[in-house]
Amino acid sequence: MPDLDIDLIAQAKQAARVQAREARALCHAERGSAAAASIATHLLSLLPGLRPDPLTIAGYHPKGDEADIRSALLALAIAGHATALPVVTGRAWPLVFRLWRPGHPLVPGAFRIMEPMADAPLVQPDIVLVPLLAFDKMGYRLGYGGGFYDRTLEVLRAEAPTIAVGIGYAGQGVDKLPIDAYDQKLDWIVTEQGAWRPA
Repeated sequence: MPDLDIDLIAQAKQAARVQAREARALCHAERGSAAAASIATHLLSLLPGLRPDPLTIAGYHPKGDEADIRSALLALAIAGHATALPVVTGRAWPLVFRLWRPGHPLVPGAFRIMEPMADAPLVQPDIVLVPLLAFDKMGYRLGYGGGFYDRTLEVLRAEAPTIAVGIGYAGQGVDKLPIDAYDQKLDWIVTEQGAWRPA
């Protein structure tokens, strides 16, 4: 029976991804460039009072119709925080993070996602900005199916307090997502409409 449950959840996630990709593409087409500035503003509003200060914040380099946080990373760097980007080291391995500031060179890595140069120092982030296909009211996210961020957050959180912030468009929100035991919850969700902490 447990195997059957796992299979059903996997099928439900795959079906949800089809709908979520369509919803995100529509959001990106309608408000992509305008949303970037709002997302940056709402993200920066979370930081006052968080410790340590300055923070090490891992973002991502947007691919396709992911919400663009490059302006947010620039604002974070200008404010004195250390910024980093993820690097894929293997299909079933957690991500690692290398220091990167906007304007520094990037190279294509796994899945043709841009990442820092190999000589950039490795860091352990205090905050991880997480791309997503969808998010729900409980703070769970729907990813692409590789499990990279869930594995990564599990490892990071076992070593030190780590805040996960889901980044997306408001139209990517749904009432409830199919989840399994490996799914890591988000601490915050930031969209062009604001920042909120899930229940």
